[in-house]
Amino acid sequence: MNEQPFVIAIGRQMGSGGRELGRLLAERLNIDFYDKKLLADAAKNSGLIAHTLEHSDERTPSFLGNIFGSAFGHPMTNVSSYSYDDTAYRAVSDTIRSLGDTKSCVIVGRTADYVLRDHPRCVSIFVHAPEDACVKRVMARGDKATEADARALVRKTNKLRASYYEFYTDKPWGAASTYDLTINSALLPLPDLADLLATYIPHRLAPQSATNTSGKDF
Repeated sequence: MNEQPFVIAIGRQMGSGGRELGRLLAERLNIDFYDKKLLADAAKNSGLIAHTLEHSDERTPSFLGNIFGSAFGHPMTNVSSYSYDDTAYRAVSDTIRSLGDTKSCVIVGRTADYVLRDHPRCVSIFVHAPEDACVKRVMARGDKATEADARALVRKTNKLRASYYEFYTDKPWGAASTYDLTINSALLPLPDLADLLATYIPHRLAPQSATNTSGKDF
């Protein structure tokens, strides 16, 4: 693989192991990995406060909740919350573009695939798994103690991520046609999937490779 920067943009269902798969892939390709670190860099670059930037992380702008509340007879709050959410999204997007221009890396979430849709060397991947497998992973890492709580967390987080993605991109979150590659992480151990992707990526980015925009389930 030549020295031109490339980016692996990973979308993921809650509990699918997408974040860990991204980290493993970054290690195998010897490139940087960005998840929460992306927010810290965005805060530094934009002057926004890091912990307030995290509050807007992968969440639909607050004004949508206000609209729904108003429709049911509840007063709307100040629309400045939307202005902040929009500013936060632009700060994160600017950081993603800067990374794409300057270094090779893996970026998890934050609509990175859409932000870098015109980047000639961006590979978009979506990681999913059956709900039971996601629930099992969430419980195994200690996020929730009971199966019912873990299942509720998986469903709530996926709904938030889908709303966020679709609001900013007008594309269906998780649909195969949206990404270069979709992966069911329940079919193989994550290290094995990382090995396969580490082989796939150089071929995908090779100059002679035809660009595949159909989205395939791997």
